Amino acid sequence: MSNTADLVSFYDRDFRLTRYATRLKSVYGGVVASGAAIWEIYPTFLLARYRDEFLRVFQGGSPTSIDLPPSPGEAPRSVFVFSTANGLGIIESRGPGGRSAAEEQEHVILLHQATHDVLTGLQNRRRFGERLQQVLAAIGGPKPKAALLQIDLDDFKAVNDTLGHGAGDTLLQLAAGRIRDALQEGESAYRYAGDEFAVIQVGKEQPAAAERLAGSLVEAFKQPFVINDITVFVGSSIGIAFAPEHGTDGEQLMKAADIALYAAKTDGRGCARIFNRAMLLLLEHRENLRRSLRTALERGELYLEYQPLIRPPSSVIGFEALLRWRHPEIGIIPPSVFIPIAEADGLMDEIGRWVLEEACRQALTWPSSLTIAVNLSPAQFLSGSLTDTVAQIIDEVGIRADRLELEITETVLLEKTVDNIDTLNTLNVLGIRISLDDFGTYYSSLSYLKNFPFDTLKIDQYFITDVDTDSKGQTIVRSIINLAHGLGMSVTAEGVETWAQARWLIKENCDCLQGNFLGRPLEIEEIGDFIKRPALTVGRAMEQTKGAG
Repeated sequence: MSNTADLVSFYDRDFRLTRYATRLKSVYGGVVASGAAIWEIYPTFLLARYRDEFLRVFQGGSPTSIDLPPSPGEAPRSVFVFSTANGLGIIESRGPGGRSAAEEQEHVILLHQATHDVLTGLQNRRRFGERLQQVLAAIGGPKPKAALLQIDLDDFKAVNDTLGHGAGDTLLQLAAGRIRDALQEGESAYRYAGDEFAVIQVGKEQPAAAERLAGSLVEAFKQPFVINDITVFVGSSIGIAFAPEHGTDGEQLMKAADIALYAAKTDGRGCARIFNRAMLLLLEHRENLRRSLRTALERGELYLEYQPLIRPPSSVIGFEALLRWRHPEIGIIPPSVFIPIAEADGLMDEIGRWVLEEACRQALTWPSSLTIAVNLSPAQFLSGSLTDTVAQIIDEVGIRADRLELEITETVLLEKTVDNIDTLNTLNVLGIRISLDDFGTYYSSLSYLKNFPFDTLKIDQYFITDVDTDSKGQTIVRSIINLAHGLGMSVTAEGVETWAQARWLIKENCDCLQGNFLGRPLEIEEIGDFIKRPALTVGRAMEQTKGAG
């Protein structure tokens, strides 16, 4: 604010000076310093009739012009007082040539619009850049003297898409309020862009202060928002960087905070991460993978493995196709690493079509009684062309529709639209089986089972891990099996790894078992031999079950 000729000053919610025009210091002298109380600069406000007026503005009242009593030999003075997102602002005019109240109000509105976000009332990106540069210019030494927190709302796009932009705007306003409420002295918040916010911390003991604030924000965003009587859950992911440790200029520090934010998103969202050099190496590695993935399909690096699906006591009823990537330099890359990259880069339509076609062609070489299960990515499912793609592949390959089972996760169903229902119903009409994968995780709404035409529920391996020993887990799995059977659905248990798990599931009439204990994922060349030999492990498990009975 050094370029303005006005006596402009801003104060936080504790009435402490935060920013001021250079000219204010030349008029009032050494009393003007960051952190000075408003009473030190304007002692007149200690008088009741003046104090009450500016407190009214502070509490949300309309801006007002106040005539101050002139000191002997001084020109008349007036101040225009207005509220800000973080406290109060004052513009002082002196002498008979000063602005009128209307002119002052127009001036302050223009000033506020130039430095604040219209929607949320937080300081804007321009002011963020200015403040960051001021902070960085004032610090020195190796220890962290300032912190930058980059804040991104989780699942904001889903709210915007499903409830409309009006609800999205309301959510941003409410989110800004929660950020503002978490701030303490020496902390200022900004709306950086879209659903991205930032906080600059100065004069704090780091990293403790940044960790405290980040923890408060993460906890604050765990509470639901209510928009038009609809309860909405939107979390926050936070990246933290310190100056000068992680950057001595704005661009460096923002990049470090962005990388830390990316790490928070990758680690599951709804958390905060502090930048470290390993994150940068990981990001560079991920970018290399992203570039490689774009050509992996045409270079033949993607392939499928097939995990057996076993019906007790010993029948192989089909296989689930599992996508794999064998990188020529790195080796085998887990699907949990490359599939999110493919989804984010819009590659899942092409890759998903290849997986579906390749799996169906391979299934044609098996006995006609065996099925093939293929996972659908949420990105692929919501592309809008899924039903046409599936119907075309079935016709081209020549496989019976009832031999194909498409697996979707609950994340696909978060957006309960007519399009989703139509897509599932169309696939069902084609004769394709639909299974709900990883049932019991994520949101697990029973309404899914009422509104969507599922043929199979797949119980997530989380519930199977200790199902033979944990009574609560047994109750949950038993309830899912009974519920599914009552609705005319079959049940598949994923992640069966021991004899004891298999025995218990068979005893509870689970329709199908899947896991490394029963059959690890097989390459194409191994399937023929596996089909020819009986699933002895399941047979033995069944025998032990009978013996125990």
